[in-house]
Amino acid sequence: VSKIPSSEEIQWEQKKQEKMFQDLSQMKSEVDSLCRRCPWDWTFFKGNCYFFSKSQRDWHDSITACQEVGAQLVIIKSHEEQYFLQQASKKNGYTWMGLSDLNKEGAWYWLDGSPLSDSFERYWNEGQPNNFGGQDCVEFRNDGWNDAKCDDMKLWICKKSSTTCPSN
Repeated sequence: VSKIPSSEEIQWEQKKQEKMFQDLSQMKSEVDSLCRRCPWDWTFFKGNCYFFSKSQRDWHDSITACQEVGAQLVIIKSHEEQYFLQQASKKNGYTWMGLSDLNKEGAWYWLDGSPLSDSFERYWNEGQPNNFGGQDCVEFRNDGWNDAKCDDMKLWICKKSSTTCPSN
């Protein structure tokens, strides 16, 4: 004998399904709000995530440290980004960036192979770069940039693109 559900049973099932749908929608909204554009301990700025190290490494090991977390030793793409990074570095101490003249003295290139733009020349500290004692790698120092020996131990900054969070 098959039992045909009564209209009350059908209404009760529909209400139960509506409640489950509401609960699921609520949970999805709460999970979406937990979405982080950057990993913990990273800072979000203009579509990118930045990691400011708390330990020191030489320039080459800083590159490796960034690669190990799917990032790159920071390459500066805008004056706004430069200002943001300079302010953060000023608080933390001397910090490596992904700029050097290792291939040819005086020819400054970012790690991605792009040359240093003339508009960024103004960020060098007075008297810098000076290649004193064979300095080929660049650090944030005080209010500007300084060339330093690549085997000096310094803090570093990694950069990677942020993730997108679902929109509600």
